[in-house]
Amino acid sequence: MTFLKHLSLTLLLAVIAIATVKAQDKIINPEISYSSRTEIYTIAGLVASGVDEYESSMLTSISGLSVGQEVTVPGNEITEAVKRYWKHGLFSDVKIAADSIVADSIYLHIYLKTRPRVSAINYNGLKKKGERDDMEQKLGLLKGSQITPNMLARAKILAEKYFSDKGFKNAEVTIRQRDDVAQKNHVILDVDIDKKLKTKVNKIIFEGNEQVTAKKLKGNIIKKGALQKLHEKGTLSALFKSNKYTPEKFKEDKANLLAKYNEYGYRDATIVSDSISNVDESHVNVHFKVFEGTKYYIRNITWVGNTVYTTDYLSRLLNMKGGDVYNQTLLNKRLKEDEDAVGNAYWNNGYLFYELQPVEVNVVGDSIDLEMRIQEGPQAHISHVRINGNNRLYEKVVRRELRTKPGDLFSKDALMRSARELASMGHFDQEKVNPDIKPNYEDGTVDINWDLEQKSNDQVEFSLGWGQTGVIGRVGLKLNNFSLANLFNRNKEHRGLLPVGDGEQLSLGAQTNGTYYQSYNLSYSTNWFGGKRPIQFSVGFFYSKQTDVNSNYYNTSWQNNYYNYLGGYGYYNGYSNYENYYDPDKYVQLLGGSLGWGKRLRWPDDYFMLSVNLSYTRYILKNWNYFLVNNGTCNNLNVGVSLSRISTDNQLFPRHGSEFELSVSLTPPWSAFNKKDYENLATNPYSATYNAEQQEKYRWIEYHKWKFKAKTYIALSSGQKCFVLMARAEMGILGAYNKFNKSPFETFYVGGDGMSGNSTNYAEETIGLRGYENGSLTPYGSAGYAYDRFSLELRYPFMLGNTTIYGLGFLEAGNAWNDVKSFNPFNMKRSAGLGVRVYLPMVGLLGIDWAYGFDKVFGKKGGSQFHFVLGQEF
Repeated sequence: MTFLKHLSLTLLLAVIAIATVKAQDKIINPEISYSSRTEIYTIAGLVASGVDEYESSMLTSISGLSVGQEVTVPGNEITEAVKRYWKHGLFSDVKIAADSIVADSIYLHIYLKTRPRVSAINYNGLKKKGERDDMEQKLGLLKGSQITPNMLARAKILAEKYFSDKGFKNAEVTIRQRDDVAQKNHVILDVDIDKKLKTKVNKIIFEGNEQVTAKKLKGNIIKKGALQKLHEKGTLSALFKSNKYTPEKFKEDKANLLAKYNEYGYRDATIVSDSISNVDESHVNVHFKVFEGTKYYIRNITWVGNTVYTTDYLSRLLNMKGGDVYNQTLLNKRLKEDEDAVGNAYWNNGYLFYELQPVEVNVVGDSIDLEMRIQEGPQAHISHVRINGNNRLYEKVVRRELRTKPGDLFSKDALMRSARELASMGHFDQEKVNPDIKPNYEDGTVDINWDLEQKSNDQVEFSLGWGQTGVIGRVGLKLNNFSLANLFNRNKEHRGLLPVGDGEQLSLGAQTNGTYYQSYNLSYSTNWFGGKRPIQFSVGFFYSKQTDVNSNYYNTSWQNNYYNYLGGYGYYNGYSNYENYYDPDKYVQLLGGSLGWGKRLRWPDDYFMLSVNLSYTRYILKNWNYFLVNNGTCNNLNVGVSLSRISTDNQLFPRHGSEFELSVSLTPPWSAFNKKDYENLATNPYSATYNAEQQEKYRWIEYHKWKFKAKTYIALSSGQKCFVLMARAEMGILGAYNKFNKSPFETFYVGGDGMSGNSTNYAEETIGLRGYENGSLTPYGSAGYAYDRFSLELRYPFMLGNTTIYGLGFLEAGNAWNDVKSFNPFNMKRSAGLGVRVYLPMVGLLGIDWAYGFDKVFGKKGGSQFHFVLGQEF
């Protein structure tokens, strides 16, 4: 028993001794000196604190350290862990300390402090919402994000570059950071922007240009010079184009300058130095010092590697010969860019892999020998044609417009024609119809991808107006993707309220203000009747009725004014409301329809279209005092034939191409076989039978009507946004089979905005002539039986795409004659003016013109006139 007590006491003392020794080995919050020797410890514990938003385990994982890992203290492992946190960029303070050391084990604690988050961003100094939106998008500063010094420095650089590119070279940007007292660890950023004045070019100064004058290098609005982006203050170019200075424009024009020297034959020309000098706060001078070198000429041109075409044929295509100036710009155009370039001869014959490299093989003095090295390669056939971005039309509707089909030999002309046809459909953004060509060198084929951007081109119209007879309302619907086949047979591929998918047109319209005036129309047309061939088909119907104002209304108004003038209480006999305007015994009604057919021709080329139209209009008049025929029924049955050619590259803003149309409308020559004495019919307006004779004379209208229209478009520079010159000429003649039976219908209503209205010109064709009042050249009693009009417009686009806006300046001249024999194309009424056009997808074309008419018409000068365009072009 005594032995057991002694043994227990001994063991207890041993445990106390061991615990005492262990307690002495544990060090709390040890100080680690980097000057002392290193020790190796095993990480027994690892925690992180200071960031409440994340768990400790996630924060410790950034360090690269882990429990059980041996580390040297002090040593590289801890240092590298701290670097990882700094590299992460989201912490403003990082510290790793030892909570305790027990024997060879260490417990590490990572103390972190996060960078503040952005609670608000203020852009000071920007008045335009668009600029603020651009700043938010470009700078990348977002509310709720953590802010770093690098982010602030980057944002400052991007802001200054943004304004420099906008022409504000001296813009100052300051980003201030202040604590948000409402939120812990959050800051408010104040982006202070002082744009200063926009920097513009004052003078462009050349040095060293001994052979090429500064005037040639600068160019002007008519003749393009070397500098296409920079324009001097006070020049005509600066009036039509921006003369602001930007680093990007400066860089582009340095390349343009060398290209222009190469164009003049100075192949060795270089820019020795260039600089910018400040004139004042908003103007700079641009300096170029050039070395021109020798002007070179072509001595010999030889061809190597050509087997498909002869050397003589290629030389004729190149159209450059010995003795010509060595114009590298022209050489490149004749080899690649022009419509009749050498390259197109190969590319249009399937040689997609063809390459031509002009090599200078010999330079003697100022003469150069060129060797045209050709690798023709195999002919390429089209493998796949893919259409992307189309989600409204049936794919077959798009594919039938293409001239590039699988299996066909590749042709650049067919590719460009396909792009034009797709743009002309009106269902895709015309500025973005570009083919993506993918050559397959392994098997000698090519894939063509059409990446299209769909646009809405249906139009809805709803308008209200106020006239003498009250409110006038108009509603209209034009569907440009209608499908007659799906009207009763719905296709699951295209679901919706209306049958769509075939690209056909359906138009419905109504205009009325009750019983005084009503007009209704319905039309349908398609360019692919039957769906297999490009055959046009159209059908349309219309009806309108217009009544006259009751004569009692005018009498009442006159008597009311008279009695009020005398100081009375006014005259009243029951004609004072809307119904008093309406007189059911005075009206004109029109009803009719048309049937059209057209076919694309193959000769002279497939831009030509032959169209035939059969139309009928019935005029029903009763006590209608605004026309030659007051009572009775007149019938107009005619056949129209037109030959047209349209090769423009864009419907909304054409830059190239032309439009021509020659048309004739014919009625049967009723006077040739009805045996009426037209010479003595309806000649005496005072005769009791005059109205009856008029009805007899014009029961069936007869005439032959000839018209010619032409427009051409020429781009004055390259690129999408460029000046375009539009020239137009048109004329028309309304003839008679019988000189005693001239038609009072289908005459020309000349002058003004060219928009047909709903008043008394229902029997006339409206022809615009800006600068003069509507119809002023053909007033009542002087109907137009011949006219001509000539226009010259200079256009420039401000916006292109689904919404298109462009401005224009124009010169215009024209005239109208009551007798065809008096037609004189040199006797014209002249005008000039400015205008703007806006195309909106759901509305159509809108515009306004101001014009000044220089000449007198029936004793009255045209003068200053404003004209509005709604839904149609001049």
